[in-house]
Amino acid sequence: MTLRRDAARNRDKLVEAAQAAFAEQGLQVPLDVVAERACVGIGTLYRRFPTRDALIAAAFVDRVAEYARVAEAARDDPDSWAGFAVFIAHICDMQVADRGLGDVLTRTFPSAPGLAEQRDRAHASVVRLIERAKLAGKLRADVTPEDVPLLLMANAGVVEAAGDGAAAASRRLVGLMLAGFCATGADHIAPPIEPRAMYRALRRAGRTDGSRG
Repeated sequence: MTLRRDAARNRDKLVEAAQAAFAEQGLQVPLDVVAERACVGIGTLYRRFPTRDALIAAAFVDRVAEYARVAEAARDDPDSWAGFAVFIAHICDMQVADRGLGDVLTRTFPSAPGLAEQRDRAHASVVRLIERAKLAGKLRADVTPEDVPLLLMANAGVVEAAGDGAAAASRRLVGLMLAGFCATGADHIAPPIEPRAMYRALRRAGRTDGSRG
């Protein structure tokens, strides 16, 4: 159904306000802050977006699509190690610029299929990228796709803790992690995380009761 012009305008204002608020404060920002920023009532917000996840999906669908495009470009890079390194650096820079995105990339949103579709698209590219880099002898043999969200979780913590120094701290973390991922990196490292264990961790991080707030 096509929204009336004023309703469509309110929806756009809410999405823009949510993007800004989530970027600055993360996904748990109070929704009345989003409504106030959009200059609409909280009732209008809930009419357009009955749950927080619905608002998150609308606010981040383009950003998660960008994440998928970056993964695909990395997958297709003739130099698999360069593609991997640029991908990791890019997505960590995206986290620095948008705190909410860091949360989105390290959680699951069962009620937001659009986000899940784009993340699945990115995951398939990351799996292929890792396989290529291993075959080229550039990436250590025990790296798994689950190491990518693990790194994103670590980077999200660095961004949260470092404040104004987040960009520099994130770049340092990325450099250290890439040195560890490299086939010529450290020999002693804990075993990789099992995919099911990582999925459970993502579920715990993003658990929601579906309530309005």
